[in-house]
Amino acid sequence: MYTFKEEKDLKAYDDFIEENGGWYIQCSRWEKVKTTWKCRYYCGFDESGNRVLAVLVMERNLPAAGKIWYGSGGAVCDYKNTGLLKDFTEFMKSEIKKYSVTAFIMDPPVSLRINREEQPFGHEMHKTLTSLGYVLNTSIDDYTYKQPVQLFIPLVENGEKLSAEKILKKCDKGVRYSIRLGTQRGLEAKTFTYKDIENDPSIIEDFMGVMRDTSERDNFVERNGDYCAKLLREFEGYSDLKLVYYDKELDRKLQNERLAKKAEAIPQLDGAHEKKARQLNEIISSVDKQTEHFEKRMAEAEEFTKDNRICVAGGLSIYYSGMGSCLFGGTRNVIRNNTRSSHYLNYLRLQESINRGLKVHDLGYIKVKEASLEEDGTLAPLESLDNFKGIYDFKKSFSADFHEFIGEYVLIGNKTKYFAYAKLMPSAKKAKIKMIKMLRH
Repeated sequence: MYTFKEEKDLKAYDDFIEENGGWYIQCSRWEKVKTTWKCRYYCGFDESGNRVLAVLVMERNLPAAGKIWYGSGGAVCDYKNTGLLKDFTEFMKSEIKKYSVTAFIMDPPVSLRINREEQPFGHEMHKTLTSLGYVLNTSIDDYTYKQPVQLFIPLVENGEKLSAEKILKKCDKGVRYSIRLGTQRGLEAKTFTYKDIENDPSIIEDFMGVMRDTSERDNFVERNGDYCAKLLREFEGYSDLKLVYYDKELDRKLQNERLAKKAEAIPQLDGAHEKKARQLNEIISSVDKQTEHFEKRMAEAEEFTKDNRICVAGGLSIYYSGMGSCLFGGTRNVIRNNTRSSHYLNYLRLQESINRGLKVHDLGYIKVKEASLEEDGTLAPLESLDNFKGIYDFKKSFSADFHEFIGEYVLIGNKTKYFAYAKLMPSAKKAKIKMIKMLRH
């Protein structure tokens, strides 16, 4: 028999989250980032008084829909303990009734498939949750927080921590080539903390310049201009901002070194034996090829006359409880293909997770198409949206595992209000976004 209560000792709560492999979105620091939500912290205890479950419940009061509770990232607990899940669910049913909550929504971090391979426990968990009264939300567009997929790079294999070199060997050939290329083409990486950007706000502006050039997600990332700074501040010690700069002067210096190498090789051709001549010709040919790429870079970056140092890629990461999570990231269109800065940046982020001794590197999710259902009521295999296919391929090229989670489960407290939330509000939200885009353009 398990007991549950609303936890006030947030240090003890956070310690449990961190010691038991919880995500950053489950700890109390998240409340200071998601300020539009009201947060509650619940913990479960066994008969000996040991903490065995913790969950951050975020609350929003929505017009016509009432109070919506979201268990951020699901509960941190042993999902194989069906007795614990049963008691927890009965407790949450009493809580949503007590506080007149429309629905409690939760994403259990249980994989249904990994790289398309079925995970039996995921199907068992679906049966358990539905038998306890949860309903699976099958509308991907209306998921509260994230898509039911994630791409993870394991940093531990058979109990052994992997080195960056071992992981790199598993990556696609193009990734390995691109990473080697980065330092040869004038790229320099810098890592910044909140204190750095507090002293120099232009660091965030460099990052946002990348995001504005990358996609239409810059408004989502920026959020009143201080969202990234807020993340770095609230997760200080657990986060960083990595920026990759293209330095034209450094590129010129490297090019001059290559040309000097070619100039040294040419006179040696005269009278050289066959093997030596072949080696010299390979050097000359390589320099000529790199010179061609160098001239293209110079032409593409010609408009940047005032500043020889251009921020070409950036990513904000959080390293928490055994997992390094890539929150935001992007690459500018300028000299993008000529320096492969996106591969270079992501390898640096991966190295950081390895250096911190973490177990998993999370590359984030991709948007997927609407789901159909399997015979047992679980989500059928999920496919990326067409305009996210390139992002999916990019992440998979780092030898990432594609996890399909069992999905978003709901305890419904008020059927009428939940219908308004699930059916009517998404249409209103889409209309609002469409109008904002029209006004922006």
